[in-house]
Amino acid sequence: MLDDYAEALRSAPLSDQTRRTYASKVRQYLVWLAAADLDHGPLTSADRRDWAVRDYRTHLQTVLKRSPATVNNALAAVDDFYIRRGLGAASAARIEIPAAAPRALDQRAQLRYLRAVQACPSPRDQALALVPFYAGARISEIVALDIDDVARSARKGVLRILGKGERVRHIPIHPQLHAAITGWLAERADWPGANDSPALFLNQRGQRLSVRGAHDIIIGIAAAAAAGLDNDTTVHIYADPDVMPRRARSRCSGGFGPGTRRHIQRSSRNLRSGSGGW
Repeated sequence: MLDDYAEALRSAPLSDQTRRTYASKVRQYLVWLAAADLDHGPLTSADRRDWAVRDYRTHLQTVLKRSPATVNNALAAVDDFYIRRGLGAASAARIEIPAAAPRALDQRAQLRYLRAVQACPSPRDQALALVPFYAGARISEIVALDIDDVARSARKGVLRILGKGERVRHIPIHPQLHAAITGWLAERADWPGANDSPALFLNQRGQRLSVRGAHDIIIGIAAAAAAGLDNDTTVHIYADPDVMPRRARSRCSGGFGPGTRRHIQRSSRNLRSGSGGW
């Protein structure tokens, strides 16, 4: 039976690695099936097939302690085996795979990020990139900021951030962020739309900066700070807990350690210059 399946795989439009994996997974399933105390007919009856595959799924999870991904791969191979026998895929739900926590920037990466921000020639982009770092704001929250959401004195200030569920947070502005916002506001006065739009961050057409535009700007700075990262590498930008305001820390930590929870996915198609709402 296994030989017949292996022969069928040879002509299947699958990679060599997939063929080897499927053959191995099906062999393990058939060995378990022979040793299991099951009713006769799981290889010929659709109903008994379903019960057998569900029991096998439980066996992989509880006895062999396999990971959800490994269990799902085994079920995919067993489904392919039954499809080629003419019984169709088994009615056995896949195991939900929990989302992995994004990898946080270590202290060296934080320092590289801050240096990349400092080296950025645009006051707008400097201020934009420091808001998630020091205030723990999501990109959608950053672009929604209006000028009157920034309350500043000569040396201090507070950001009013409207978050999910219309919840408002008031975050003390870190001195470095304060300086960056002050520099941007001085330049903003000469930008198109400065007198017409309430938005804190404008694009070059004088309109509110879009989420995509802000995302691309921050990604470009993060890429400059983390040269050598491959595409689709995820980074997690956050400030040192000793310098981030307590109210920002409490909102951002979320079980992953202190810091901003803005999770940015770097991809080559988002690394643009002069487009995407910039």
